[in-house]
Amino acid sequence: MSQNVKRHRERQKLQEMIDYFPITAILGARQVGKSTMARELDWNHFFDMENPADARLLENPQLALENLQGLIVIDEVQWVQNLFPYLWYLVDQKKQQKFLLLGSASGNLINQSSESLAGRIAYLTLSGFSREDLTSEQKKMHWIRGGFPSSLLAPDDGTSYQWRENYVRTYLERDLPQLGIQIPAGTLRRFWLMLSHYHGSVINYAEISRSLGISDKMIRYYLDILSQSFMVRIVEPWFINTSKRIVKSPKIYLRDSGIFHYLQSIHSKENLLVNPKLGASWEGYVLEEARKIIQQEEIFFWATHAGAELDMFWQWKGRNFGLEVKFADAPGMTKSLHSAMEDLKLDFCWIVYPGEKSYLVHEKVKVLPLEQLAQIATPDY
Repeated sequence: MSQNVKRHRERQKLQEMIDYFPITAILGARQVGKSTMARELDWNHFFDMENPADARLLENPQLALENLQGLIVIDEVQWVQNLFPYLWYLVDQKKQQKFLLLGSASGNLINQSSESLAGRIAYLTLSGFSREDLTSEQKKMHWIRGGFPSSLLAPDDGTSYQWRENYVRTYLERDLPQLGIQIPAGTLRRFWLMLSHYHGSVINYAEISRSLGISDKMIRYYLDILSQSFMVRIVEPWFINTSKRIVKSPKIYLRDSGIFHYLQSIHSKENLLVNPKLGASWEGYVLEEARKIIQQEEIFFWATHAGAELDMFWQWKGRNFGLEVKFADAPGMTKSLHSAMEDLKLDFCWIVYPGEKSYLVHEKVKVLPLEQLAQIATPDY
């Protein structure tokens, strides 16, 4: 199987950012392909902060950077101290320099760079491989293995599963402590396992707090760290003025379907198809692929306490759009979807399912196979 997966949408957007902004940052989980994408560019200087020699050089960023020209790449930039104020000076004084920063923890990186580099920096969030970039053979494995390159492109399911096991162990034992979570790896594993059971559901902080013996405040802090390191997606509810009682707590998803399947001990697609988490897995997988296509990092859901809900809501060019995910043979209109169309004033909505045919079930609602998901990028209705 070819290892050469072209990330067309992300590569085009990245090049546009580099051409226009003096500083561009690629944010994403570790080993998701940030460095590979950066090395394929026409760069002049590359600093890897996990290389001790490069780390020593950037202990004094002024001495290391001021005489360089062209595109300068700094990988794992969150470990460079006092860099952003100096970058502000450099890009204002030296027009022949451009910077590409790669980071795997978004919170502090965005806060620091936003304060120092407002108007000078653009952000690209990179997830695992997108389905639209894969061959037909790779697509067959994408849902079960996830989008991390080493997991998806492994020679067999067993090797892929082993890679994900090692990734989770490294993340728990090394990466999270470096990001400020100072509790035993075993407790962190139980916390992450609990989160995987909430995948696709509204999170109950109090229930997790009681189970782990940790305060609500700490649960929210740990969840924020997992979100900032791109392992968990917190989807906030969309609020509207209505007499209906709206669900106000967020939903949670493991961003990568392969990591979710590992945490649920799902080894193969055959295992998945008979697993109680099948629907939740399909929902999270489709929503993550849809988010990549619409190129919006922030998406919302909508739900009422009476049971009406919509899996995904977003706005584009002043219009409201929705997406519902169903693992069913022939989904159609429901009372819940009628309610969502009316209350959210949706201009159009799609129902994504694992079948092969697309068809209208309402003048503003279309059932769409996963293979045609790209239609939501530029809706034509």
